[in-house]
Amino acid sequence: MNTRRCEQCGEHLPARHAHNARFCSGRCRTAAHRASRAVPKELLERPRWVRRTARKVPLTAGGRPASSTDRGTWSTYREAARSSAGTGLGFVLDGDGVVCVDLDHALDEQGRALPWARRVLDAAPGCWVEVSVSGRGLHLWGRGHLESGRRLVVDGGSVELYGNGRYIAVTGVSFDSSPKRLGDIQPLIDAVLS
Repeated sequence: MNTRRCEQCGEHLPARHAHNARFCSGRCRTAAHRASRAVPKELLERPRWVRRTARKVPLTAGGRPASSTDRGTWSTYREAARSSAGTGLGFVLDGDGVVCVDLDHALDEQGRALPWARRVLDAAPGCWVEVSVSGRGLHLWGRGHLESGRRLVVDGGSVELYGNGRYIAVTGVSFDSSPKRLGDIQPLIDAVLS
């Protein structure tokens, strides 16, 4: 049974594709290339990239199991992006001040932010926001200080905050017109945790 999937759309790759194929079509390959240009330079420059499976299990660029706490299993963006292991990319948070806020089920069927998610987004202006792998969630990327990860309910929505010892599946699909940079996310962290 063929379990390989397109990195962009998630569809199964037909058997006729090469063993190292990453995309089902030229359209998906082009979309993935454009999405990579949306990732902030501050993330691209850090050698903390991994591959991931469809179930979000981290892999090395060589296809072996990776760890969010073992630097020896991470690679540069270029190495990870060139790899055909797994189904996509992930970025490792190591406590250096890069923080990701994950909003689950934050978008409606038309791709608009739900009211609770809009309030969270408004509290973090200037941060890069991407659509998550599910197509219904959002990742807010910024700079801040966070002692440990947290999962909370904010205005009825699920909010997860991570800054260390985790990796986040990265799509590179920017939400709305979010800037391609890591802004100050500390005010949002402080507001959510108070």
